[in-house]
Amino acid sequence: MKMTIEVDCSPEEARRFLGLPDVTALNEQVVDEMQKRVSANMALISPDEMMKNWMSFGAGAQEQFRKLMEVGMGAATKK
Repeated sequence: MKMTIEVDCSPEEARRFLGLPDVTALNEQVVDEMQKRVSANMALISPDEMMKNWMSFGAGAQEQFRKLMEVGMGAATKK
């Protein structure tokens, strides 16, 4: 025997019926904090800032980056 029950309710009604906590305020705080952090770090993504950071590590970092690019290009051309 097979039975099908269809319940028509909103997510809020289902949450209350099941006794689940309302985490709307918490979710809004988390999203707001993530937006603040992303906005604060957008400047670090710019190519100028990335190059400044890489240059501050000296020639060793530049050489390692060059080798990384050579390996990547070599792998890309073999396919």
